[in-house]
Amino acid sequence: MTGERHPTLAAARRSRNATLSPRLSCKERVSRGPSGYERSVAAALPRTLRLATAAALLLAASCATTQERPPGPKVNDLDIRGTDDISEGDIKDRILTSETPWWGFWPFGGPRYFDANAWQADLRRIQRYYQAQGYYEAEVVSAEVKQQGTNAVSLQVDVKEGEPTRVAADIDPAVLDGLPPEFRDEHRARVLADLPLKKGDIFREAAWEETKALIEDRLHELGYAEAEVGGEVRVDLATREAIIELKINPGLRYRFGNTFVATDANPQVPPRRIIEQVQGAIQKGDWYSETRLAEAQARVFRMGVFGAVKVNRGAPDRESGTVPVVVDVREAPFRSVRLGAGVGVDAARQEVRALGEWTHRNFQGGLRRFTVRGRAGYAFIPNILNRDKAGPVFEVTTEFEQPRFLFRDLRLQTSLTAERGLEQAYDFWGGRLQAGVIWQPHPNLSIFPSYNLQIYRLTGRVSADARVPPIVLGCTSTSGQCYTALSFVEVAAAWDRRDDPIAPREGYYLAMSVQKGGGPLFGGYEYVRLLPDVRYFQPLDADRRLILAVKVRMGTLNPANNSPTSIVTRFFSGGATAMRGFNGQRLSPLTALPTQVDEDGDGIPEAVTQNAQWDTVPVGGNSLFESALELRYQLTDSLMVAAFYDSGLVGITNFSAKGPRLFGPDHYHALGMGLRYLTVVGPIRLDIARRLNIGRGLPVTTPGYIYPDSGGCFGLGSSWRINGPRTRGATYAGAPEGLCALHLSIGEAF
Repeated sequence: MTGERHPTLAAARRSRNATLSPRLSCKERVSRGPSGYERSVAAALPRTLRLATAAALLLAASCATTQERPPGPKVNDLDIRGTDDISEGDIKDRILTSETPWWGFWPFGGPRYFDANAWQADLRRIQRYYQAQGYYEAEVVSAEVKQQGTNAVSLQVDVKEGEPTRVAADIDPAVLDGLPPEFRDEHRARVLADLPLKKGDIFREAAWEETKALIEDRLHELGYAEAEVGGEVRVDLATREAIIELKINPGLRYRFGNTFVATDANPQVPPRRIIEQVQGAIQKGDWYSETRLAEAQARVFRMGVFGAVKVNRGAPDRESGTVPVVVDVREAPFRSVRLGAGVGVDAARQEVRALGEWTHRNFQGGLRRFTVRGRAGYAFIPNILNRDKAGPVFEVTTEFEQPRFLFRDLRLQTSLTAERGLEQAYDFWGGRLQAGVIWQPHPNLSIFPSYNLQIYRLTGRVSADARVPPIVLGCTSTSGQCYTALSFVEVAAAWDRRDDPIAPREGYYLAMSVQKGGGPLFGGYEYVRLLPDVRYFQPLDADRRLILAVKVRMGTLNPANNSPTSIVTRFFSGGATAMRGFNGQRLSPLTALPTQVDEDGDGIPEAVTQNAQWDTVPVGGNSLFESALELRYQLTDSLMVAAFYDSGLVGITNFSAKGPRLFGPDHYHALGMGLRYLTVVGPIRLDIARRLNIGRGLPVTTPGYIYPDSGGCFGLGSSWRINGPRTRGATYAGAPEGLCALHLSIGEAF
């Protein structure tokens, strides 16, 4: 807000009937932000690359906040009194003068100083803000600057709000009499439904502007491409009523005409391919719709070869009643290289890594995409100071994608991956082949049937003197190494209606994965694996600061004839994006790592009696359930807090009649709180959770294992004794894991 008085409000003081915002045009459009495709591209960035970017942004922000101290004294306190109906915080957000925050030591904060000229302008801004909220009688009664010592002041403002001005009547339906008679009743009802301004509401200028923009948008959506909405509001200060006089010129109703493409000189992408994508959203002869234009723009941008795309309407042809579609594109470089580095930190694993990706978006012509991406690093389990297990890890993937495979919305995708990894229970060498087609008939819907072949060499080595039994890994061999082959078909489908995949505030997400392995496909295991995923987001206030987020995820792995399953296909939970009451993958059936010594000198270590707490490693289960209920509240433009309830279950057997029960003794629960620092690459998130002592200990397959008596938090308060509990029911919930977990990551938990 500025310190100048609104001209119509000045007139209101001179007359009992004043005019507010005369004939404000709604033709200017506010940018809608990035398209869904652009957001999905951001979501696809490697998390470690986003972390490096966020660190650079934070460093730049800390430099940007350095400021010279002005000549005025420091503002210790700013108190605005008399704010009964209008929030004091909202007023402070709209003036320049501010008080020094209590977190002034924070690198992004600092002292606030007093400027007399800005203070006088702020007093006018306060009164103007009240008027914009419908309080035309509001006035600043007094403003006091109190000296505090030699270099500080405190500020106190007293306001008198007065009575608000209210809307005198609903919008007259006759303002839409210019609509065509055959559509008038239907379109009038749709245009005037649920408008922000209703009879008896407090008249707010923002709601008035929103009403005009909403009516114009609805008319455009119904085909009235040249619709214009204006009008004025007369404010009667005596009766405290706002009389709305809306003026609407709908114009003709148009249909879509021909599509024209504007490209670079000598384009490599044929215009017919662009038009083909546009026709997926717009058909010649359809009624004009701006939603269709936006959908066409998203479809063209999803081709992945353009740096800029704009789909607009051309000049309407009033004689034919059609509007041409104009597509303006700028080709991006077809080859690109991305490099990054990152660090992964978890209580059970730490890793440093480098990442790289090379992409050719027109490989051998035809907009075929060929990508080579790699990740190389060094992992420490459980941490860099306690290297029970450490070594290099890497993953190299080549991916080929053929657009327009058989028809427009079908893409062929194949990939080949080689990897070497370290897990808590095993290490492995592996190779994966995937071949399938992606069908995307709608921007929010994708269906991906594929064939997958995965081959692993598993080694159950955990330390020099301990091995995980091969049978626990799902191996049929009793040697220290075994080879596992998985051959399966998978159908993965997702329906994504979230407003933002990185930091969603509204919408829902539905996904389903179905795998069928073995049988006629051969492979070492025959099974069916199901994994549905449901997420829902709902803002609870008009400003979308308070968000309710809900997630439910459930999986079951059903082997044929109750045969063993491979550890590669089993379920794990726990971590920053799963059940936050456990560390990464620690919500799982476990196996202990007994301390072994060679007592008889034959070179073969024998297990000794447990006289200390043994380490354990997760080996996965055949059933999974995760749920989360989270409230997120945005405190400032860059800070958000959250409170959450998580629950989770990973059972040894699948969800059968004798399987684990929801809300039974193996279903664990946790409460927690979190802090998010919002950045352009997603929120940097810190969560702390404490598990509730409801249920029993985790299953440990090692016979005679002695559980700890208490878990404590972060090593504090935990205890173990040699005659401690030997059964799951005799110890605390989730034993032997600690009761608390801390998670630091980028992006929301879901």
